[in-house]
Amino acid sequence: MSGSPTATFTMYTTPWCGYCHRLKSQLDREGIDYQIVDIEAEPEAASIVESANNGNQTVPTLVYADGTAQTNPSLAQVKEKLAALAS
Repeated sequence: MSGSPTATFTMYTTPWCGYCHRLKSQLDREGIDYQIVDIEAEPEAASIVESANNGNQTVPTLVYADGTAQTNPSLAQVKEKLAALAS
């Protein structure tokens, strides 16, 4: 699902992040489209993560179409945010 044109948010991640892998699996099971950006492969993306997390490179960080961000959200929090964006 990575890079889907219907993605409603971008997930900033690293290859070694267990929380990222868990959330990706949950999103995939739910059929939720998203885009992945690996902040180690694309270091310039780390600044987006830092700006959302008081200077920290905390992942997963999700950035939505409205510019808001969530750090390490639960699947329920993601679904709630997507529902709010859709209304």
